[in-house]
Amino acid sequence: MLPTNSEPTKDITTKCLSKSDHALVAWRESNESPLHGECWTSSKWRASVRRGLLGWFKKESRDLPWRSDSTPYRVWVSEIMLQQTQVATVVEYYHRFMDSFPTIHALAEASEQEVLAHWEGLGYYRRARSLHAAARVIVEQHDAKFPCSYEEVIALPGIGRYTAGAILSISQGQRLPILEGNTQRVFSRWIGMRGPVTDRAATKLLWKFAEAMLPTRNPGNFNQAAMEIGALLCRPTEPDCKGCPVASSCEANRLGLQGEIPGKVKKVVYEDRREFAFVIKEKPSDSTIDSSRYLVRLLPEGVRWAGLWDFPRTTEQSYESALKAGHGLSAELGFMIVPGEKLASLRHAVTRFRIDLQIHESDYRPFPGDSWRVPKPWKFATVTELDNLPMSVSGRKIVDRIRKQESNS
Repeated sequence: MLPTNSEPTKDITTKCLSKSDHALVAWRESNESPLHGECWTSSKWRASVRRGLLGWFKKESRDLPWRSDSTPYRVWVSEIMLQQTQVATVVEYYHRFMDSFPTIHALAEASEQEVLAHWEGLGYYRRARSLHAAARVIVEQHDAKFPCSYEEVIALPGIGRYTAGAILSISQGQRLPILEGNTQRVFSRWIGMRGPVTDRAATKLLWKFAEAMLPTRNPGNFNQAAMEIGALLCRPTEPDCKGCPVASSCEANRLGLQGEIPGKVKKVVYEDRREFAFVIKEKPSDSTIDSSRYLVRLLPEGVRWAGLWDFPRTTEQSYESALKAGHGLSAELGFMIVPGEKLASLRHAVTRFRIDLQIHESDYRPFPGDSWRVPKPWKFATVTELDNLPMSVSGRKIVDRIRKQESNS
């Protein structure tokens, strides 16, 4: 049950509204929006929130590598890495990435495999592939200079409204709003917006609010500050309202609804799945070198982890046993997989699946009447070669297991 003072504030009179405030009131009244407070239609309220937020940000902002030299390229790389990933995780990857690809031209000239190798462990590998593709577009169409118009930026692969706004506001001072996970939560609480932030009407309202909140000077600082306060104080659970510089202006704080706002997004319903990976070692009679080699392939478009390398693995369905899984993969590979001893098991999550991955040593043999050959695009590779191929986290753990086994043998 809502508190007795849960009604949105209605103390904004037309006499105290500026011309821009009147425009916001008119927009609010002409658009169907979730229940929320009217506070944000007052320029005085907006100015007060900006002052409190920016003052706090000046004192409390984190020292992050992309903030010390906010060129479009550096901001772009950081924003792509930060999608779905914590800042603490990104920092090390960012330094390594920028050391190897200090310019757009350097990134464009690199192979996709090099780029993915630097992304290994960050997940969501489509981000890296889009980043690489966009760098090549910039070289080809913009003389290797990051474009500065919103229309040109949002046309690049992997860049949407939020990312374009973040890059151009932070690096170029353009007055463009942003809306992502942290700011959705912060803005919803500031205006006391009920309902899930992913609803179409809620998203429309929050973008309008984000635009109205932008100062005429240094809009990038405001955008960064809004994201920062969401990460550090206005957390999803147990927000630090006592330490918040704008708590006195926050509608959710006034109503005691911090725990209910923003409205809950429908939770992902995970499906349990058992998958199998097979470590297939090249037979000495088929090998031309002394070192042990293992069967892997470059994953094609349209499958999980496209662009990375992986061992033979079932990913399309769950299997009850290694024998059935091996039989299911045999037709795809063009030879028979003969599962052997179980090496290990791993538990991990991919999208909506909670996966129990069973890893088995395996033998191989041609189908009756066939001669043996390595089917394309598969190849045998040594552990040293595998170390230089980009892989998923679970794939890399399999390599580590092989290395440990080799060192003990």
